[in-house]
Amino acid sequence: MNAAGAVRSTSSPARIELAELIRLKPAGESLKIGALRVRAIEAGGHLSRLKGRGVEFDESRPYQPGDDLRTMDWKVTARTGKPHTKVFREERDRPVILWLDLRRPMLFATKGVFKAVRAAQTAALVAWSAVANGDRLGGLIFSDREHVELRPRLGRRAALRMLRVICDTAFWEPPYAAAAAAQPHSLERLTRVARPGSQIFLLSDFRSLDASFERHLRQLARHSDVSLVHFFDPVEQSLPPPGRYRVLAGSRSVAIDTGGAAERRAYRDRFLERRATLAKLARFPGVQLLECGTDNDPQKVLSARFAGR
Repeated sequence: MNAAGAVRSTSSPARIELAELIRLKPAGESLKIGALRVRAIEAGGHLSRLKGRGVEFDESRPYQPGDDLRTMDWKVTARTGKPHTKVFREERDRPVILWLDLRRPMLFATKGVFKAVRAAQTAALVAWSAVANGDRLGGLIFSDREHVELRPRLGRRAALRMLRVICDTAFWEPPYAAAAAAQPHSLERLTRVARPGSQIFLLSDFRSLDASFERHLRQLARHSDVSLVHFFDPVEQSLPPPGRYRVLAGSRSVAIDTGGAAERRAYRDRFLERRATLAKLARFPGVQLLECGTDNDPQKVLSARFAGR
C-alpha cells in the first residue's frame, strides 16, 4: 500500500500477522501525530510551548523582575532604551505510549475484522508515526491473562519489538474465563509508569467502564495528552432485524436472537450509554475521543484528527 491509500484487508479477519503490521509503515509515516499540549521534559525533537532557557531563540520581550540577567538581550535594550530579555523555546521529545486491549470482547466482529485486529492496526500506525517523528515508543499490551509492558525507546527496533508482542499467539488465543479486573488494573499500572509529557493512546472497546477508569484517566490527563480510540462492531450499535444469527466470537460461533423489542432497545441503550460516557470523558482537558468501527479504515480515522505530513 502507499501512504495515501487505505489499510488493506488482513489475511484473516480474526488474527493479525507481523508482516501486515510492518506493511503499514508508509501509512504510519504519513501521519503527523502531534500532541494536544506540549509538556514533555527531556531534550529531543519537539518544540515546547513552555518558555525558558533552551536551544532555540523565540523572541525578545520587556524585562520583568526575576528574569535571569544572563538572558538579557543587550542589542534590543540598546536600540529601545528599555531592558529586554531573550526567550527561548526548548527542543523536546516525548514518549508515545500505547495501551492496547486484547481481551476476549475485542475478539469479535460481524463486519470487517475483529475489533482487536483494528486496534492492532491502529497501534502499528501510531508506532510508525512515532518512529518517523523521532519519539520514544512504549506500550502496555494486555489480554484476559497476558500483560506485557514495554519501556519507551527510540527507533525502528522499538516499533518492531512492540509489533512482535502484539502478534504473539498468547494474545490471540486467550482463555474464555475472563479476568474482570484486567482493564482497570492495566490502566492503574499505566498511571504509575507513564512519565509526564507523554502522548498516550488507549485502544479498546471500553466495555465495563467503572469509576476507577475515570479516576485513572483524570490522573493521566493531568500531565499527558490522552487519545481514547473506541473500537466497535456495527451490531453493537444496533441489532440486525429480528431473527436468529450466528456470529464469530473468538474461535467460537455464537447464536443470538434479536426478536424481542424490549431487548433490542435495552441493547442499543447500553451502547449509547457507553458512547456517552466516553464523550463525557473526552471533555476533560487533554483528552480526545476517536471512534473506529470494525468496517472502518483506521488510517482514515487517525488522519481525520491528526494533520498529515
